[in-house]
Amino acid sequence: MKDNTVPLKLVSILANGEFHSGEQLGEQLGMSRAAINKHIQTLKEWGIDVFTVTGKGYSLSSPMQLLDEEDINAQLDDGRLAVIPVIDSTNQYLLDRMDTLQSGDACVAEYQQAGRGRRGRQWVSPFGVNLYLSMYWRLEQGPAAAMGLSLVIGIVLAEALQELGAADVRVKWPNDIYLEDRKLAGILVELTGKTGDAAQIVIGAGINLGMRAPAAEAINQGWVNLQEAGVIVDRNALSARIVNKLRSALAQFEQDGLTPFVGRWARLDNFIDRPVKLLIGDREIFGIARGIDQQGGLILEQDGVRKSWVGGEISLRPQN
Repeated sequence: MKDNTVPLKLVSILANGEFHSGEQLGEQLGMSRAAINKHIQTLKEWGIDVFTVTGKGYSLSSPMQLLDEEDINAQLDDGRLAVIPVIDSTNQYLLDRMDTLQSGDACVAEYQQAGRGRRGRQWVSPFGVNLYLSMYWRLEQGPAAAMGLSLVIGIVLAEALQELGAADVRVKWPNDIYLEDRKLAGILVELTGKTGDAAQIVIGAGINLGMRAPAAEAINQGWVNLQEAGVIVDRNALSARIVNKLRSALAQFEQDGLTPFVGRWARLDNFIDRPVKLLIGDREIFGIARGIDQQGGLILEQDGVRKSWVGGEISLRPQN
């Protein structure tokens, strides 16, 4: 990966949202104005809005709060979080280091060059406006015990966001976070381990905090960010809160399974008692969503009969 030292220093200077002349920046960073302009192009490639005004210099469209490793770890009950500003993927970073990690180790990034969503989709990851977070967990009971894990993570994310002022955040089965019937955050759980062995799990979350439309041309579904809903959160405080809550919830999940979380899911369920379409492969199943069962399966009611489903994706069914 190329050396990003200069572009990152440039971001830290510009983060206050004020104008800085090319001459000033050149003096601070010890390089020519032409070299500064080249590094400004890197910032634009990262999805940062940089304004260039003749006679005034460079400015960001708005001030940017950068992730601060020291600040986040000071808010954690047990440290162990790394901030890697520019990364291919936070999940991949932990997957590549699993042999050296302990349960609860986490990382966050400002920008992902190859962010991943579910089913091999790209996760659009512009610099500094969202949150990209991953955590490692070792589940001694093995892969089968991970059933319902993504629901627990969804609950943790939704509750953390609600506690920081986003009261209307909800969960969508099996692993998305919704706001105003649009996707606010996604969860990617990657698991390795054979039956009889411990499961090694990397949990990834991407939360849209302030991403604007130009960065999102690759997104093929309705999405929303927190700022649109009038909620501004401190990214460092949010990172710490999620990590603390995840560590606690995963330890409880390991001990007690999904049972303690079913009621919490019900309070947050965006689709409860609404008509939905469940898509499993090429198959479409229509019904009324009635929450989840003790194994994390989706309960669908059709003609008064309730049945649990464990695979697929749901969407709202338009009313006739």
